[in-house]
Amino acid sequence: MPLYIRDREVDELAAKVQAAMKAPTKTEAVRLALEHELERQRADAAPLRSRLAKAIAMAEAMGVRKGSTKDFDMKAFTDEMWGC
Repeated sequence: MPLYIRDREVDELAAKVQAAMKAPTKTEAVRLALEHELERQRADAAPLRSRLAKAIAMAEAMGVRKGSTKDFDMKAFTDEMWGC
């Protein structure tokens, strides 16, 4: 079933998306935009833990480094900052 855009503002947005994406037609631009939105919605629907899993794995792979929060002395930092 065809999609007809009768709203001038929506038509202008489709034209802007077409130009930004360098899509050959407005139809292609709308298709790509809708696909991207569906991907974004699926990603947002995933639990936070699974969305952060990649970042957590990367951080764990780096390991603890000097200056990390485990080795950080807040009192010494604050004293140095205030010139004590």
